[in-house]
Amino acid sequence: MTVWKTLILKTFPIILIKIVLLYNISAAANAKSQSTNKPINRHSFVILQYHHVSTETPNSTSVTPETFENHMAFLDENYYVIDLAEAMTKLKNNEKLPDRSVVITFDDGYTNILENAHPILTKFGFPYTIFINPAIIDEFSSQLTWAEVKQMQPLATFANHTLDHAHLLTKNQSETTKQWIDRVMSDINQAEEILRENLGYSKKWLAYPFGEFNTALKTELQTQGYIGFGQQSGGVTSFSDFGALPRFPAAGNYANLDSLETKLNSFAMPVELIHPTDTEFKVGDTLDKLKLQIDDKDVRLSALTCYFKGGTLALEINGGEVIVQVNHDLKPGRERINCTAPSNAFGGRFYWYSFPMYTPTLEGVFLN
Repeated sequence: MTVWKTLILKTFPIILIKIVLLYNISAAANAKSQSTNKPINRHSFVILQYHHVSTETPNSTSVTPETFENHMAFLDENYYVIDLAEAMTKLKNNEKLPDRSVVITFDDGYTNILENAHPILTKFGFPYTIFINPAIIDEFSSQLTWAEVKQMQPLATFANHTLDHAHLLTKNQSETTKQWIDRVMSDINQAEEILRENLGYSKKWLAYPFGEFNTALKTELQTQGYIGFGQQSGGVTSFSDFGALPRFPAAGNYANLDSLETKLNSFAMPVELIHPTDTEFKVGDTLDKLKLQIDDKDVRLSALTCYFKGGTLALEINGGEVIVQVNHDLKPGRERINCTAPSNAFGGRFYWYSFPMYTPTLEGVFLN
């Protein structure tokens, strides 16, 4: 045997052992890394919210048929459009969702959805959900009829938007919190029963009219077996608040595909809200700070930015605790703070969180 052969035979086992050790160390480190990071990219999707598809309705809640078709063509080329029921089932069962999954929803049962949106959605074969007010279906020319609702199935799924689109947070004079909750839930449950009678199914999904909710309402909603959908922004994942799931508005000022693409690519921010704990305020209340806890290692907190009223807010970051300096006196209406941060692992994609604020007038009236 040559000297070289002897040397190889003696050293090969040592080299092999080192390779195995290095592999095991690397695998262990990778497993540790995965265990300390929530698998957001594997269990996340985005919900889009539309109202009108028309050239004759208010711009703030409308897209033209041409714009809507452009949106759908863009989704067809770049995303996986998934039925809301399938998306919710996969989250519940902790099953993997296709990357860049998107759900399409509409609020209010306008006839222009049938006339202008449904043919486009049929062309692409995209399932979608419409949240309707059953007490006004068949009652106004701008609203669908029950016959049209049935005609749009099975591509369209219909769900609860309350009986007649009232401001749910409005309290009657001298009404206790329990009386208010009982009244509101009676409205929601009546609407759900009408949907069951006319459609043969009950999803127990509620889209809050005007996106308005507070802690007491969403807690009772979940207690009675519903899932709530808001109008604040963000992605949806297994750790989302199922009392008020976020949706991205895609009409009016939000219809631009360049900005919409960023939202479509976003992940749900792994946020634990520390303060404040509610979303309903009174005129004259001051929101000094928004305190959040964000612990996921894939969220690049050094690049976290929070936006409010067209500007950015100052931040204090200590580990995973984020203090957003708001210093805002609440006024009647609906406002929200949006926070985004880039992903470390997925270049060009962002985590997104939105905190909504709902404030009535001094007389207790919520504005349209």
